[in-house]
Amino acid sequence: MADPLHSALLDEDVSTNDISAITTCGQFRKESWIETKKLWAIAGPAIFTTLCNYSIFVITQIFVGHLGTLQQAAVAIGSSVISGLTFGIMVSEKKENRHYKASVSSMSDSLHSALLDGDVSTIDTSVITTCEQFRKESWIEWKKLWVIAGPAIFTTLCNFSIQVTTQIFVGHLGTVEQAGVAIANSVISGLAFGIMLGMGSALETLCGQAFGAGKLDMLGVYLQRSWIILISSAVVLCPVYIFATPILKGLGQDADVADLAGKFALWTLPMLFSFSLNFPMQKFLQAQRKLMPMAWISFAVFVIHIVMSWVFIYKVGLGLAGAAIMLNVSWWLVNVGQFLYIFYFCKDAWKGFSWLAFRELWAFVRLSLASALMLCLEIWYMTSLTIMTGHLKNATIEVDAISICMSLNGLEVMIFIGFNAAISVRVSNELGAGRPRAAKFSVLIVVLTSLTFGLICMAIILGCKDKFAVLFTDSKEVINMVTDMAALLGVTMVLNSVQPVLSGVAVGGGWQALIAYVNLGCYYVIGVPLGLLMGYYFDLGAKGIWIGMICGTALQTLILLLITLYTNWNKEAAQAENRLKVWGGSVEPLNNGTMK
Repeated sequence: MADPLHSALLDEDVSTNDISAITTCGQFRKESWIETKKLWAIAGPAIFTTLCNYSIFVITQIFVGHLGTLQQAAVAIGSSVISGLTFGIMVSEKKENRHYKASVSSMSDSLHSALLDGDVSTIDTSVITTCEQFRKESWIEWKKLWVIAGPAIFTTLCNFSIQVTTQIFVGHLGTVEQAGVAIANSVISGLAFGIMLGMGSALETLCGQAFGAGKLDMLGVYLQRSWIILISSAVVLCPVYIFATPILKGLGQDADVADLAGKFALWTLPMLFSFSLNFPMQKFLQAQRKLMPMAWISFAVFVIHIVMSWVFIYKVGLGLAGAAIMLNVSWWLVNVGQFLYIFYFCKDAWKGFSWLAFRELWAFVRLSLASALMLCLEIWYMTSLTIMTGHLKNATIEVDAISICMSLNGLEVMIFIGFNAAISVRVSNELGAGRPRAAKFSVLIVVLTSLTFGLICMAIILGCKDKFAVLFTDSKEVINMVTDMAALLGVTMVLNSVQPVLSGVAVGGGWQALIAYVNLGCYYVIGVPLGLLMGYYFDLGAKGIWIGMICGTALQTLILLLITLYTNWNKEAAQAENRLKVWGGSVEPLNNGTMK
């Protein structure tokens, strides 16, 4: 078991040492390539999957945007406020447990190999002293990066594009429709999505531990346990969807937009329950390094979503109802595809339903709270932008404009979520293996790679600043406002290329509690008040609110960068070793089938 696990992801890094000190350009180039490969091994499938999922929402927004401004505003508010609220809590545990899983994976040879194919090394990277050495190590790391990041990025982009394409379709229904869908997706669905993903990510710790220990039969039990927790959470969150209209009106949203957003949120209630099944299955498959199946499932659903959204919204003439139907159907199709793959191709890990799933549920819930707080503070920060914009004088137009910018920004973020996943795995794995130099070098390679992508995204936005809004809406007012905000959006693209990576480093190092305080201060003490000041007092509208968001994000990025620069990586490696001693025996089975 140890040998196959030991080479589960990366073929290239067969060393047992940490990387050597880099002293020449050649050495830097080599090490950079190695680290880049490691990065994309993790980030690639994750990005692809996330993009497919997010595209479901984007396509809906695009279609609804052409129904009318009211419909677009309603969808925007419903998506950002209602869905966005739940989104944050459900994602966050994933990050915390990725660190834990990777740290535990270094406890033995088999655990050490659970993440990176061929990275069978227990000796740190040598000190890089030449350019040739740097080139070699960079190439090795670059390959490791993309083995993980490539599928992760593709999956993330596909998932995110589901929402973005929905926003595009809705935007052609009208500005009010677009605003409604945007608010429904970002506020209502976003709330639920965050909560559910944060809660469900506890599965990543448990499945990773069981997989590394060779107890594959327990993965199915943990999956069922997570389903129980998340379905219960979805039931608790139902009132947010049912009473979305009065909630949004209570938050000061425009009455017409709030009515449409409330209807759209209620129509997408089945999507909430799809989250409760989808997120645990994602973690179940990720723990076994089955990233490509998720990526292809997300891509297939994304293609179906585009075609059928066009049919339901325009050809059948269902408008907003058609957009909601396809969001529900698309997310449930992802669930069906993942479950069929698990049932037919994960027979070692899935042994059927078991009563063991009902044991130790409270311990499972507790596992998610710290990381959930960290991520929810970040996701709800973006949700607050939609809420603040809804109080402006020309709320419908302002919400439409900022929702388009947020959709494009979200697409880019989906790419860097893959990098976030990759660097979190790389750092935690290398620290757990006692390779502090390799961990530090992987940070450098991922930051440089993601920054390059961010600059490219900024160039695209600035080059197409008067064109991309046409995809989302027919309103000249909205198009002009988005064009005016293009420069700010470009700056955001660069910041978002670095910030998620640094957050991933923090997660890999186990600094979740610290980052939660950083997020609280930067976002809610600096960003939100400054956005309110610029948007209302200085009468800059959505543009001023976006400026406040940029300032909060820039401060957070700077603080994370300083934390990373001044990190004692040798000390972090020692702390990772101590963690392994504490958690080392927690998966041994008892005679009655429960776990210690």
